[in-house]
Amino acid sequence: MSADRFDLNLLRVFDAIFEDRNLALAGKRLNLSQSAISHALGRMRDVLGDDLFVRTGRGMEPTVRALAMATQVRGALAQIKAALGVDRFDPSVAQRTFVLAANDYITALLLGRLSQRLRAEAPLVDLVVRPSTRLDLAGQIDVGRIDVAIGIFADMPRRFRSIDVWEQTDVLLLNREHPAADRPLTREDLLTYPLVAVSQGGEEEGAVSGFIVERGLARQSEMFDREALNRGFAEQADVPRVRMAVAHSLAIPALLRHSDMLALVPSSLGRELARNGELTLRATPYACPDVTVRAVWHERNDGDPGLQWLRQQLIDVSRQVRCR
Repeated sequence: MSADRFDLNLLRVFDAIFEDRNLALAGKRLNLSQSAISHALGRMRDVLGDDLFVRTGRGMEPTVRALAMATQVRGALAQIKAALGVDRFDPSVAQRTFVLAANDYITALLLGRLSQRLRAEAPLVDLVVRPSTRLDLAGQIDVGRIDVAIGIFADMPRRFRSIDVWEQTDVLLLNREHPAADRPLTREDLLTYPLVAVSQGGEEEGAVSGFIVERGLARQSEMFDREALNRGFAEQADVPRVRMAVAHSLAIPALLRHSDMLALVPSSLGRELARNGELTLRATPYACPDVTVRAVWHERNDGDPGLQWLRQQLIDVSRQVRCR
């Protein structure tokens, strides 16, 4: 096949079908009839010698060849738009949907504030928030289904870019009526009282040392530093045990109510949950290093004016979050 003879408009059709998994929705996205989309798909199949998409009960599922093409096709289309300067972004009039990935407490702390800013400065811009705990997070960023992922990442492949959002450490939360609420917590307290922490993926899902690695991206699955906890008790016979692990950090207040449990949580979350006075915030009785929450995106989106604007908004509103 000669690239010179390939109709580049077919790439837009391919990208739309890959995104929507539905010919009618792809046609609506491109202002084309379903028959025109079907015809374009047929031409691509003839030229490339592959079905590209197979109709199933879940929609048009991509073949292995289509999956291999998707990231490069989307990147090429983005570069063409950038070269032509057709992606100017005026937030006051722009109609666009951004898709972000974040866990529940980052959504509550950061994206709630971002939503308020969008209401004032970008009234026609919509946000869709996906869980950052999904096992194919890196794959979703690769194919463009997630614009920005926010979280703690140990390793990032070279195809991804990132900016720092804030720094945090681990702290302990306890009910204000807890027997230890009126003093600093000790190592003995962590051995005496049950611990509860947030874990959004364990060894059964491939997590190693609190991180899940997928397509080169290592993201935090346990919302605390287990290695720091173990190091803090290395010279003692016993090590604190996390007796309860929950997937939703915003369940912590209910779990601590009328309980002697201690919750091990990120400091950004701990300060937010302690604001109403029901819970008391305490430092850990062992050294716990700072970690950085980052916003991550694919390198092909570096020049997208809309995403450049969104990333700046994330940085601006992150300053309102008190983390330490």
